[in-house]
Amino acid sequence: MDFLWELFHRIYDVETIVRVGGLAALTAIVFVETGLLVGFFLPGDSLLVTAGIFAARGDLDIVMMAVVLSIAAIAGDTVGYAIGRRTGPKIFKREDSLLFRRKHLLAAQEFYDKYGAFTIVVARFVPIIRTFAPLVAGVAGMHYRRFITYNVWGGILWVLATTLGGYFLGKTFPNIGESIHMVIAVVIFVSLLPAIIKFVLEKWKRAARAG
Repeated sequence: MDFLWELFHRIYDVETIVRVGGLAALTAIVFVETGLLVGFFLPGDSLLVTAGIFAARGDLDIVMMAVVLSIAAIAGDTVGYAIGRRTGPKIFKREDSLLFRRKHLLAAQEFYDKYGAFTIVVARFVPIIRTFAPLVAGVAGMHYRRFITYNVWGGILWVLATTLGGYFLGKTFPNIGESIHMVIAVVIFVSLLPAIIKFVLEKWKRAARAG
């Protein structure tokens, strides 16, 4: 348990990841979070916003970062799609493990049923769902040409929105680095807000039906 807590602390110490790991660490994390099932817990949004703030200070090149991370995000989703096409519906029968939760896959399936192909764009901005959405698209047999179109646009929009958001925040408030932990907390809260709202609404509906 101590090991897991220490691992969690290190993973979510995004400031250190950006400062020490630089673009290489950012690229690896973006790829794993969007392409491999085990990456659902990685801090994508907060990491990229923090990277944008660092770029505003001159520690990273914003253009190079945006290009490389967009490619990593697109490549990650492509791998996830390929895994889904290869495994097919049997992936839904996979047992839960430390790094896999079937409920996350089902949540992505629900998202896909609601938004269709546009899920590949929308899911980029929803933690956990963005990891499983390309997999579900592959299982559903979405035509690859259609998938790659949404994948490219979604990957670019997500990377630009987060990194440029952090960049302009850093340029507007040069001392924001002193409150970076508060910024990270706000980004994490905002990114989780849709899931929180959905959870509250479902609890309210169940309570209403029970009453």
